[in-house]
Amino acid sequence: MIYRSFPALVDRLPLPASLPAQRAAAAAVVATQAGIAVTGAVVRVTASGLGCPTWPQCFPGSFTPTGVSEVPVVHQAVEFTNRMLTGLIVVCAALVVLVVTRARRRREVAAYAWLMPAGTVLQAVIGGITVRTGLLWWTVAIHLLASMLMVWLAVQLYAKIGEPDDGVVSARVPAPLRLLTAVGAVALTATLVAGTMVTGAGPHAGDKDNLETVPRLALPIVALVHAHAQFVVGYLALLIGLLCGLYAVHAARPVLARGWAVLGVALAQGLVGVVQYFTHVPAALVAVHVAGAALCTVATAALWASQHTRVRPDSARPSERV
Repeated sequence: MIYRSFPALVDRLPLPASLPAQRAAAAAVVATQAGIAVTGAVVRVTASGLGCPTWPQCFPGSFTPTGVSEVPVVHQAVEFTNRMLTGLIVVCAALVVLVVTRARRRREVAAYAWLMPAGTVLQAVIGGITVRTGLLWWTVAIHLLASMLMVWLAVQLYAKIGEPDDGVVSARVPAPLRLLTAVGAVALTATLVAGTMVTGAGPHAGDKDNLETVPRLALPIVALVHAHAQFVVGYLALLIGLLCGLYAVHAARPVLARGWAVLGVALAQGLVGVVQYFTHVPAALVAVHVAGAALCTVATAALWASQHTRVRPDSARPSERV
């Protein structure tokens, strides 16, 4: 009953349902989901992780920063701003559900749209656990990895919105190359996991007053950095092999363009990592590195989506239909 009445309720709202409006809403979700990862890194490197020491309130009895001597004002401001971005994420996630519902898009699009608010709620819970456990390194790691998963799903949503609902599924690349792309995505995931472990053992705990009381990852950071670097090398090798394969099968130009975009972003991210290592992990580069991780996720997700898409029945070659 609720499922049937929801579209009728949405129809009463003054919302556009055009394709540009749907794409804009989906793009906003991608941007905000990636942005919260970057602002989270800023919170960590500025030691503002406990600028708001409670959750969901900032301080006991107050949802906003208060003038207390125990917590510097700048730390309160940084952490509170990060929390406010969560509110923007909620708005964007709700908006994409509304415009997709109003446009009566196919079930696949609706499912991806509903994952946005559901994932946002999950992220809020993880954020609360992170604060209440005093920034335990593995809770911070899960928080970042969940953000990257949401970025991936948001990119898939954006791609699905651009496909015609009455289209046929078209495979733009052979199955082995799509499998190779999936392996590359797994390598990216391993790289991200290793990166969070480097952070867990590194100098940026998120709150300088907590370094002695909150357990950090007790592994040699140099060994973790080298492991992280090896995953990056593997990821790059897979990308190069994939590009060679795409050229060998004369893949469509959009697929090739996305392949080059992934490789370019990954190389730039690797360069940032090298500079970080030899400059002893300056705070500013940590935020840049997290932004690069989000861009790698966006680019890889877009490459994946471009290889298996819906097209108009009259534009798909018989050999591409699945």
